[in-house]
Amino acid sequence: MRHFGHIAPEVRKRLFHQEPCEFTAGSPARLLSAALGATLYSPATRPQLADDIVKQALSGVVSMVLCLEDSIDDADVAAGEENLVRQFADLAARTGAEPPLLFVRVRVPEQIPDLVRRLGSSARLLSGFVLPKFTEERGIPFLEALALAEAESGRRLFAMPVLESPELLYRESRVDTLEGIARAVGKFRDRVLALRLGVTDFCSSYGLRRPPDMTAYDVQIVASVISDVVNMLGRADGSGFTVTGPVWEYFRVAERMFKPQLRQSPFLEVQAVELREKLIEHAMDGLLREISLDQANGLLGKTCIHPSHVLPVHALSVVSHEEFSDAVDILRPESGGGGVLRSAYTNKMNEVKPHRAWAERTLLRAEVFGVAGEDVGFVELLAAGIPG
Repeated sequence: MRHFGHIAPEVRKRLFHQEPCEFTAGSPARLLSAALGATLYSPATRPQLADDIVKQALSGVVSMVLCLEDSIDDADVAAGEENLVRQFADLAARTGAEPPLLFVRVRVPEQIPDLVRRLGSSARLLSGFVLPKFTEERGIPFLEALALAEAESGRRLFAMPVLESPELLYRESRVDTLEGIARAVGKFRDRVLALRLGVTDFCSSYGLRRPPDMTAYDVQIVASVISDVVNMLGRADGSGFTVTGPVWEYFRVAERMFKPQLRQSPFLEVQAVELREKLIEHAMDGLLREISLDQANGLLGKTCIHPSHVLPVHALSVVSHEEFSDAVDILRPESGGGGVLRSAYTNKMNEVKPHRAWAERTLLRAEVFGVAGEDVGFVELLAAGIPG
């Protein structure tokens, strides 16, 4: 699979200076954690789940979570498990395109080895599990269950803990909770693919819900948690993990209070005014702003609950030609001693030692999402990915 693989090769050649790489579920963890992109959630109870997975793969989705937790009723858990087993068997019997990276969001640790056993040979399609309301105390049993399932099945399985518990939100317990989480995921570092932020649960603790013309970063209590999570768990010194962005809840807005957040000029330049209007109508201007703020705050990828959110996440994850040029210059062997370089775009300084970690992360993102052509912006990437 590859990002933008659903776009015709001749179109990709025109859009990209460096095309996204191909990868599989067996690729190195470092590559997969950066490549998750827009991780699309789906209730595990959907009767045509295998068809849905194939459809989403053909439209550019590379990672999905099949949920047995908050997205389904408590009474439907057993039926959801049975449906998962059937749908995986259906999917495994099909030939053709490789499915996305598939994860199952469970409720209790015991579900992990039980589901892997019940999936049988179709467990080869499973990349891992999403672990809810993760803290050290609650998380260790999940991680131990994952290790057991790995040992029994002989398959590599990843964990994606969700950071969403009230203990993490409350100021008086936040540091202790984060330190505990760091100990837990550090012990199982090789199997923790990414940490996911459960911002909806954070808001629920205070009876809050951000409106569609505001981002998670406008809700200060949420922004403070994101900051602390990245501070303690997202460091670039080798101790950190990939931390993914929070879910965007909206797909259409009937009425707006504030002006749209999308400038007109990028759309006018490529004759995409109708695309801008469609994005605003479906609350995508707020989503695009939040994605940009995710990246500025050290997050990569995003939880998504609607297929229309996938392409914006991926389009804004593509590395610009300018970013790529700066990163390559910073990491040249002859620059290893440090110093300051003028950007090839002559609009900034690149200070070799302080910007090295940024450059390394940028080139990893360039590998999985590609590098846009010199005169190609996110509008062209968005427009090219929308079915005609």
